[in-house]
Amino acid sequence: MLLTDLRTIYERDPAARNWLEVLFCYPGLQALMFHRLAHWLYKRDIPFIPRLISHISRFLTGIEIHPGAKIGKGVFIDHGMGVVIGETAVVGDYALIYQGVTLGGTGKETGKRHPTLGNNVVVGAGAKVLGNIRIGDNVRIGAGSVVLRDVPSNTTVVGIPGRITRQDKLKADDILAHNQLRDVEAEAIRALFERVKELEKQLKKLENFYPSHSDTNKAIPSHSDGVIEEFLDGAGI
Repeated sequence: MLLTDLRTIYERDPAARNWLEVLFCYPGLQALMFHRLAHWLYKRDIPFIPRLISHISRFLTGIEIHPGAKIGKGVFIDHGMGVVIGETAVVGDYALIYQGVTLGGTGKETGKRHPTLGNNVVVGAGAKVLGNIRIGDNVRIGAGSVVLRDVPSNTTVVGIPGRITRQDKLKADDILAHNQLRDVEAEAIRALFERVKELEKQLKKLENFYPSHSDTNKAIPSHSDGVIEEFLDGAGI
């Protein structure tokens, strides 16, 4: 499994130049190595030592993985500082997890209380995936998103709370393109903005057809259109 993890890093990180650099300078790989040992001991009901290994790993790498978490092969924790993976979390094969990600619970419930990630999932920096939920295969979770509900396969999740946008035609090679995520909130604002402008045009036609001598119907100068356009342009919409 170590060879698979190493190969995955080489495939996904252009900064990886040689085996020694990856082994000694990639905290994500080191945290997984510690975790696989701790998890092996944890499954055999050995007390204390698995948690101690996890604690040492956290001190050395900045990545906290509970010994009970199940981590698949080819998982890449990039940079990794601040990553927290809970006890009953399950991470599928070839997942990519960035710094600041939390796979956590939502309270003090017992049993399965942490998320399950499918294969080829990308979790952007700072994203929070909370509760006993299922994230399907080939899902991209945008940076800073908060996911509280199940997510079907081949979709993208963005925002707080996370909103699903389908990407059924997404190519396998594009799964890492997390910088090209849609801004669904800005898209909704754009749609509403266009609808308001159309209604204003229709209202203007009615005013011209039924002219009024009252000053109250005169248009009030406003810079709101420019503010909204600037906001939407900044979102790339």
